[in-house]
Amino acid sequence: MEKPKVFFTKEITPESVIKIYEALGIQLDGKVAVKLHSGEQGNQNYLRPEFVKEIVEHVGGTVVECNTAYDGARDTTEKHQKLMADHGWTNYFDVDLMDGEGPDLELDIPNGKQIQKNYVGKNLKNYNSMLVLSHFKGHPMGGFGGALKQLSIGVASSYGKKYIHGAGSTENYFGTEQNLFLDSMADAASSIHNMFSKHIAYINVMCNLSVDCDCCANAENPCMKDIGVLASLDPIAIDQACVDLIYNSTDEGKEHFVERIESRNGLRTIETANELGFGTKDYELICID
Repeated sequence: MEKPKVFFTKEITPESVIKIYEALGIQLDGKVAVKLHSGEQGNQNYLRPEFVKEIVEHVGGTVVECNTAYDGARDTTEKHQKLMADHGWTNYFDVDLMDGEGPDLELDIPNGKQIQKNYVGKNLKNYNSMLVLSHFKGHPMGGFGGALKQLSIGVASSYGKKYIHGAGSTENYFGTEQNLFLDSMADAASSIHNMFSKHIAYINVMCNLSVDCDCCANAENPCMKDIGVLASLDPIAIDQACVDLIYNSTDEGKEHFVERIESRNGLRTIETANELGFGTKDYELICID
């Protein structure tokens, strides 16, 4: 069986993002959702709208987001809309907070290891295809954040985020046993990938490599030098490739990043996703420099 292709370039520019997307040979059709991270208020590391403007326009996309499960500048629709304006997203793009109004869209996960339902912003049903545009970085809870986290926690509604964190419960959802949470992320990610099937593509940008997520208002500064941009049609392969680039790096700061991944058992998300079979962690890396 042919391994999924993961394309890679060291160049991190709006033009290189277009180039690597085109290497995928996919045409995202119909109404295109571009899922990205709007950046928590105060965060310094998130991808800026000016950087992603060309790729969003290239695919004719609508920027989509969902509200958070934690207190902050994005936990209500009103606050999140203000932040999207403050961060400049609405200056350039049509923006859709998919869970801005209920009820949530409920997706089945028949083979889920921990959860059999995924609750996402109801507006997701309005889109024919999706570009998952992720800033690859560390994460305080998941160990790292890339395509799989963007598919799961990122697309989930505020309620759905609690449900994933709680591995099927919304009580004490941030106190769930870690591996149950990681498995639930993989479960949820599978439902979104399978929903769009052959109409979804993934780009991971490995810059501003902090051990903290863009959801952190007081994130650590990057601990590693920028690495590059990756693209794939397989969300598991692209995250595994990013992890491998971290582990194989000669950057002295990688030890801090690796400690964040391993202390949270973050690789389990990839392993569980691989078991679920909506992609594979085996891949062919193709450099396009």
